[in-house]
Amino acid sequence: MTQDKRRIDEEAESVGRELSFFEKYLSVWVAVCIVAGVVLGRVVPAVPNTLGEFEYAHVNIPVAILIWFMIYPAMAEIDFKSILGVRERPRGLLVTWTSNWLIKPFVMYGLFWFFMTIVFDALISPSLQSQYLAGAVLLGAAPCTAMVFVWSYLSDGDAAYTLVQVATNDLILLFAYVPLVTFLLGIGGISVPYDTLILSVVLYVGIPLAAGYSSRTYLIGKKGREWFENVFLEKIGNLTIIGLLLTLILLFSFQGDIIVNNPLHILLIAIPLTVFTFTIFSIAYGWSYLWGLDHEIAAPAAEIGASNFFELAVAVAISVFGITSGAALATVVGVLVEVPVMLTLVAIANKTRKHF
Repeated sequence: MTQDKRRIDEEAESVGRELSFFEKYLSVWVAVCIVAGVVLGRVVPAVPNTLGEFEYAHVNIPVAILIWFMIYPAMAEIDFKSILGVRERPRGLLVTWTSNWLIKPFVMYGLFWFFMTIVFDALISPSLQSQYLAGAVLLGAAPCTAMVFVWSYLSDGDAAYTLVQVATNDLILLFAYVPLVTFLLGIGGISVPYDTLILSVVLYVGIPLAAGYSSRTYLIGKKGREWFENVFLEKIGNLTIIGLLLTLILLFSFQGDIIVNNPLHILLIAIPLTVFTFTIFSIAYGWSYLWGLDHEIAAPAAEIGASNFFELAVAVAISVFGITSGAALATVVGVLVEVPVMLTLVAIANKTRKHF
């Protein structure tokens, strides 16, 4: 075993873990936060109104801080030196790269366009159809970064290889997200300021990525890898969930009137999101099977595409379309749907392991 491979395996051990209490019941907490946010916005409207005034360049500062809490722990976990292991088994990476960047965003767009403009046309106004489609595009163009480590672990995936998949997808995300989202929204006739998208990626990917890499490098050099992985990462692990839940409370305090007046819309958004998740998983998982990949690589390759970097999607939706927009609502429903659906897909992956 080479030194690089040994280091990658040690890194992988720190990633593989069971669902925490918060993560296991994430959909429940999201639902609670929806209710709490709606109640807060309608009972104490001064709170969201005051927080909504703290903006710079269309970016809500309180929300930005909370989203940094969400994203930073995931970035701190990633050792980008693990990319050195790419050369050993490239086919699993080709599956995840192709499904995430050449298939997934277009499938999301097509499904949402079909459901919003045809199936649910009589139930949703044209303006909201466009907003929900925009939120779906923001979700579909962002492959999962954090929770995929959990899905990989629960399906006995190769944690070291999952690290490489996530690290390379994050690098692609830095350069591909803005042009891909701009192109797809342009097809839908939705105009988006290019500079605002770039600012969002810099704020919600670039800065947390730099902070995660810098703190990781510094703390491992100062305290050692064991302390960093077993103490520091454990301490900051709940920041993602706490930041997410507080963001949802704030978001839904602004969305209160829309939710109360259109409760059916949450279900209407959830239906194509669920269909999309199963579709992308089936494409990547089936391709991996036909290509003869080991199950420990095939499962996480499919799970990365099926799940989304919803933290980024929520952040960009808020920055570009506003905290009270339908686009922001669509990305939040993505959070509500993801955990139970992904746990179902993990169960499917485990039951079909014998065929690989």
